[in-house]
Amino acid sequence: MLFLTKEDIMQTFCMREAIEADKQALMIFSKGETNSPLRTNLELREEEGVSSYMPAYIGGSDPSLGVKIVSTYLHNIEKGLPSVTGTMIVMDPKTGLVTALLDGTYLTQLRTGALQGAATEILARENAKIGALIGTGGQGEKQLEAMLTVRRLTEVRIYDLAQDRAEKFVDRLQDKYDAKLVATKTSRECVEGADIITSVTPSNTPTFEAEWVKQGAHVNAIGSFTPSMFEVPKELIKKADRVIFDTTEGVLNNAGDFMTPLREEYIPKEKYSGELGQVLLGEVEGRTSDEEITIFKSVGTAVIDVIVASQIVDKAKEQGIGVVF
Repeated sequence: MLFLTKEDIMQTFCMREAIEADKQALMIFSKGETNSPLRTNLELREEEGVSSYMPAYIGGSDPSLGVKIVSTYLHNIEKGLPSVTGTMIVMDPKTGLVTALLDGTYLTQLRTGALQGAATEILARENAKIGALIGTGGQGEKQLEAMLTVRRLTEVRIYDLAQDRAEKFVDRLQDKYDAKLVATKTSRECVEGADIITSVTPSNTPTFEAEWVKQGAHVNAIGSFTPSMFEVPKELIKKADRVIFDTTEGVLNNAGDFMTPLREEYIPKEKYSGELGQVLLGEVEGRTSDEEITIFKSVGTAVIDVIVASQIVDKAKEQGIGVVF
């Protein structure tokens, strides 16, 4: 069995590779070539945490199998720990034996950032210059990297409920990128006038207002993944020209901010355009003009984890990276 740490994965797989792997996974999912039950979420209310279990099988000529265990604890950031932690288990689809263990915390950060990067590359205006990032927890850095991988942004505004966290985030990462990073004091200051808005928080209330989002903006809603989470205002969903999901089944069974407006008949089901994999396959339209507001919503699917992890394992074996035991 192969064991890969965060450092091993960083040495093996870059953001651009992860974005392309995510695109492949989304197309395979939308073509129906996978068996991936909805995640099982165990809510630990005493700790304000959620522990999730995400299995998937990908068939075809190169089958793969695995399960990710991931936990989201809101108060970890106050302890200097990632708010999202996990372990990825890769298995042999022919025997069911475990063949590799990967740092699921970093894998989740990488593949989730890459998922947003794929959506931004496909749906955001090509001439986008101003980015906005809401949330500087464990997912924040890879979300920033992904945005800057697919678009030449001149400025990215950073907002967090804790101002000092936003400032430390900027101080730590400014030298790494050409784009100017700006810690904002309010969500409004962060969002108004931005071409690309990425919100990555487990908030139970919207992190910004619909009226702050300009025409032509692209919004990535990455954080909410339970029915009690409401990261995106329903008014923006109604206002948007295109609403694209990573997986329709996943979003409409897990993301409260997108489930509730539909259940309350605030919007019709036709408001939801389809999946990003379908856009990649040419089955669903993406952005059609620079004036459209587009939204991408992700709750994640184990199909992405299994495909990305399998590709990482293959590369690590080729390069002799990791520990075999």
